[in-house]
Amino acid sequence: MTGPSGAPGDGYDDGCGDGYGLPGGGTRIPGPRGAADDLDPRYAPDAPPVAAPTPTPTHGVLKSLLGAWALAACSAEETQAVEDHLTECAPCAEEALRLRDAVGLLHPADSLDLKPMLRSRVLEDCLGKRPARIPVPAWATPYDTETARLDALLQDFGDAEWHTPVRLKWFEGERGRSHRTTVAGVIGHLLTVDGMVATALGLDDPLGPDAPQGNPSKRTEFFWGGSDRPVTRQVREPWREQGHTLVRTVSFAGRGVAELSVDYGPFALPLGDAFLERAFECWVHAWDIAEAVDYPYDPPSGPDMHRMIDLAARLLPGALAHRRRSGLAAPPRGLVAAGAPGRTLHLEIEGSGGGSWDIALDSPAAKPSPEHRVAHIALDGGEFCQLAAGHISPEEAAIGQQGDREAIRDVLFTAASLSRL
Repeated sequence: MTGPSGAPGDGYDDGCGDGYGLPGGGTRIPGPRGAADDLDPRYAPDAPPVAAPTPTPTHGVLKSLLGAWALAACSAEETQAVEDHLTECAPCAEEALRLRDAVGLLHPADSLDLKPMLRSRVLEDCLGKRPARIPVPAWATPYDTETARLDALLQDFGDAEWHTPVRLKWFEGERGRSHRTTVAGVIGHLLTVDGMVATALGLDDPLGPDAPQGNPSKRTEFFWGGSDRPVTRQVREPWREQGHTLVRTVSFAGRGVAELSVDYGPFALPLGDAFLERAFECWVHAWDIAEAVDYPYDPPSGPDMHRMIDLAARLLPGALAHRRRSGLAAPPRGLVAAGAPGRTLHLEIEGSGGGSWDIALDSPAAKPSPEHRVAHIALDGGEFCQLAAGHISPEEAAIGQQGDREAIRDVLFTAASLSRL
């Protein structure tokens, strides 16, 4: 029989037989160990091994640790060894002081989060400056803001991002439509439609004299099909420069320029509303681009979004009448004289930029009246903008609605029809 060490009877033979055996060779099963067993040499615990003394690091090793010690990057044992050495070695003590002073000059780690009071301090400083001698008109400010935000998004795009596929969406008739292009193609689309505002101001058309006029979709198709090569990042600079020129022109032109109008083909918009419409489309397509490259993009500020929603609400009666003439909406139920109160739908927009609007249902010339309300729609501001941009269908809009179901359906489909390529 072998013991645990592998030698025959190693330390387990008590002279009474094999292993734990009894006289006569029987096997004894050991019982629980008691206090008396502590006297038995067979149960004596092994003496703990005596640890070898840790050798003292050499001067060279300790000197090499000074840099890590100054950065508090040493282990506890190394720190103790270095500090013991510094009390005995003057050259190393001087070097340690120089290293510790150098570490103090390093820039401390700052949080990437903006300081809570930074925004208020910047605004306070801006408001304290002298106002611009030639300010941007209030109706052009949303366009100026949204083009600047989109330009900031594009600033760091490489070639790969400029060729990222983007799907443009809009609503036409009774169904949604879409077109596949690239980030560069989207900026080209904005350039061509902004060019309609430029020509209304007497500026050069970015597409040249042969470009179609008064039709944003045909102008965009003309631009996309005008070259054998795909649109590249080179389109950013003319779009950016044109935006600056538009804002600069209306700023220097004074108040009278707001009386001009921009021809969109089926309808025309006063210049102020045209700038607001261009701000809305710039934001919508910036959101398309940000979604394509998987980058977050915030909606416009509350006041700017309110102006955009107000424009859409003001366009609804005329757009509803156009759909009615095309057979896409129910016929009027109660025509009244121009300026007389008629059937009304109350549109309530919640959230940032929200508000309430009364929409004339039977004629754009009728006067909306709270006493003649037949329906009520409640909708989130961001979702209403997505509906007006053709990004969601009328059936997808999560709304609260009450009253005449036919009127509600007509208004929701008319809001979606405000979109276009």
